[in-house]
Amino acid sequence: MTPHNKKVLRQIIIGIFLTLALVFFLFPVVWMFLTSFKTQGQIFASPPVLVPPSSQWNLDNYIAALFDSGALNGIRDSLIVSLSTAAISVGVGSLAAYSLARFRTGGEQFAFWILSTRMFPPVASAIPLFLIFRELGLLDTYWALIIANSIFNLPFAIWLIKGFIEDLPVELEESALIDGASVFGAFWRITLPLIGPGLVTSFLFTFVFAWNEFMFALLMTRRSVRPLTVIIQSLAGGHEILWAQIAAAGMLAIIPGTLLVIFLQRYIVRGLTMGALKN
Repeated sequence: MTPHNKKVLRQIIIGIFLTLALVFFLFPVVWMFLTSFKTQGQIFASPPVLVPPSSQWNLDNYIAALFDSGALNGIRDSLIVSLSTAAISVGVGSLAAYSLARFRTGGEQFAFWILSTRMFPPVASAIPLFLIFRELGLLDTYWALIIANSIFNLPFAIWLIKGFIEDLPVELEESALIDGASVFGAFWRITLPLIGPGLVTSFLFTFVFAWNEFMFALLMTRRSVRPLTVIIQSLAGGHEILWAQIAAAGMLAIIPGTLLVIFLQRYIVRGLTMGALKN
């Protein structure tokens, strides 16, 4: 077999493998999408109905999930909590990461200790946080979820942004300092713009973590604030499980993260590859 034929065969094998992997990972999403258009009878039919008849494709399940089950308000609450958490995590995290990267605050192992707090199981802190927020009158408010999510997302954001800052030549900031800029001025005008893709990547990760969070959302909310994860869980009642509405709400839950990835794709790719190539 010639080298050219070996290369073509290798590409074909890789293509087949990637196609099978794509089908495997996308099948649950496709199944959920099809289920969102089914009736209760079709969901429990035997043999299973894979694709509902085209005449029955409608938005009834989406309308019921949005307005009857409260998914529309859940999306609003989840967006407020997730965007606020991501903004706080990236804003505070960039300041802490700059201190760790440039001034070695706390020593060499301090940054790893910060990251290790991300490994702390959230369930172990759920009851203490619940009691604290109850005393402060923050239960069933956005602030309870924003603070709780920020506590666990901030270490990850600090560690991620620290790596981006360390990839920048320190001489760029030193030049700004020589020209009369303050330390914060160099950080604001030089460092932040250059690590913009890294900040976008950190924002996206922390947004997704907060968007998918369920335990704190279930424990610390009642009626005023009900994120989408809690709404979806409430559709599984003791007497009936509304599978079609659950699937519809699940598809709606995928949209914000997907749109963020699409609009920020070029920044994400640059952010994930920062520091991969060095002179």
